[in-house]
Amino acid sequence: MAAFLILDSISLATPDGRSLFDGLTFALGRERIGVVGRNGCGKSTLLRLVAGDIEPSGGSLQRIGRIGMLAQLVDERLAAGEALGVADELARLHRIEGGEGSLDDAADADWTLPARIQAALIDAGLPSLPLHRPMISLSGGERTRVALARLLIEAPDVLLLDEPTNNLDADGRRAVAQLLERWQGGILVASHDRALLERVDRIIELTPVGVAMFGGAWPAFAEAREAARDRAEADLDHAADALRNTERTLQKAREKKSRRDKAGRAWRAKGIEDKMFMDREKERAENSAARESRLASRLIGERTEALEASRARVEILTPLAIDLPRSHLPGGRELLGFKDVAMAFGERRLFGPLSFDVRGPERIAIRGANGSGKTTLFRLITGELAPSRGDIDRRTDRIAVLDQHVSLLDPRVSILDNLRRLNPELTANEAHAALARFAFRNRAALQIAGTLSGGERLRAGMACVFARPQPPYLLLLDEPTNHLDIASIEELENAIASFDGALIAISHDDAFLRAIGIEREIVL
Repeated sequence: MAAFLILDSISLATPDGRSLFDGLTFALGRERIGVVGRNGCGKSTLLRLVAGDIEPSGGSLQRIGRIGMLAQLVDERLAAGEALGVADELARLHRIEGGEGSLDDAADADWTLPARIQAALIDAGLPSLPLHRPMISLSGGERTRVALARLLIEAPDVLLLDEPTNNLDADGRRAVAQLLERWQGGILVASHDRALLERVDRIIELTPVGVAMFGGAWPAFAEAREAARDRAEADLDHAADALRNTERTLQKAREKKSRRDKAGRAWRAKGIEDKMFMDREKERAENSAARESRLASRLIGERTEALEASRARVEILTPLAIDLPRSHLPGGRELLGFKDVAMAFGERRLFGPLSFDVRGPERIAIRGANGSGKTTLFRLITGELAPSRGDIDRRTDRIAVLDQHVSLLDPRVSILDNLRRLNPELTANEAHAALARFAFRNRAALQIAGTLSGGERLRAGMACVFARPQPPYLLLLDEPTNHLDIASIEELENAIASFDGALIAISHDDAFLRAIGIEREIVL
């Protein structure tokens, strides 16, 4: 298979010199490679390198094919033809057809372009899109399809996708998935979308302990990752045993030496040997003790370093375990009732009439296209908005909302200050204890909220919500995985698995919804 892209021993660093990763080597041909890793590990930086925007810290890169990148945000002020990048070329053809073209127009004209545009729009799922239509009038999924159509027209050899399904509804996600299936060149995709990663041929994982390449898609990667975690746990146990055994052996040696020294002092006290002989024995013993002490220090140091290295590897590979406080929600407790609820803003109707109940620890997903009113529905549930018509029976005030930006946090102050602002009845010690349950211990609790990663911000928000004297009966999650890396998503899934209250989630992430045990869906 001919390669469009060859990376040899690539190293990348941040602008301030912090190393991201070293020794990345691979070739990309007509295949799909996924790039995964925690936020900040260098996924987007790697794509920028391949695109030619930056240079590596070390190693070499060969671009044998043409490179294209999927636009994440399409300027909504443009018309569709401008967003496709074909407006100027089509204008040239129109001038020629109207008898107004110049010699340069004739020389540069591409008469295959109209047919290629139509073929690209058909493949992207927009066969009848007028090129004069404003982008602002299109849905999020339709805008993504326009960006995909542009790539189909340009037809680069290598396609770069950076978190391509972020903020997309089901329609947009399908469009990206179809692109992966149909693309005839090479694809390098950085993503936390596990459904998308199920469609790749190989996965590159970037971690603080090195770079790894896995053959196969997400299921094979997940299996290999679990095996690596098991090995790391076994190595940690082995290192801990080795340290304990070394300490026991050295303790026995010290006790044996102490007995010999005691016997030697007894001999000297009885005057059994002459003074010169006893002095030589004492000097020999002291030298031996010094050697044994140095050996003991070296062995303990080596075993301790091995233990710390094993512990660090386990911490890197294993997601945090967060045990949420119990809400003790009774199984038959009625929490919420919607009866013939409709919502509109002026002439714009969002949804309705909508009727449903929430009873006991149910798990419900809210489905709908972007702009269908899912977040508005949450604002109705909390009482922030009143419905245009219909009745809402809110039978508890123990409701908490966590959105994708965790907007309940003030980004200007520390995690601790946020928690105490939202839970003023807590003492300083109680606030620190509440944060420690979510892995914000000691100085970590003093981090400014605006400096946190997506996963840290979500953990901090959960700490603030579950620090209340009465944990929520009903937890509302609004696209919680949008800005999280896979490890942080798994931390959230594991935490939600232990939650005994009711849950309503807005999400287009099917893997997440399956993991948290969704029982029914409400479609807007």
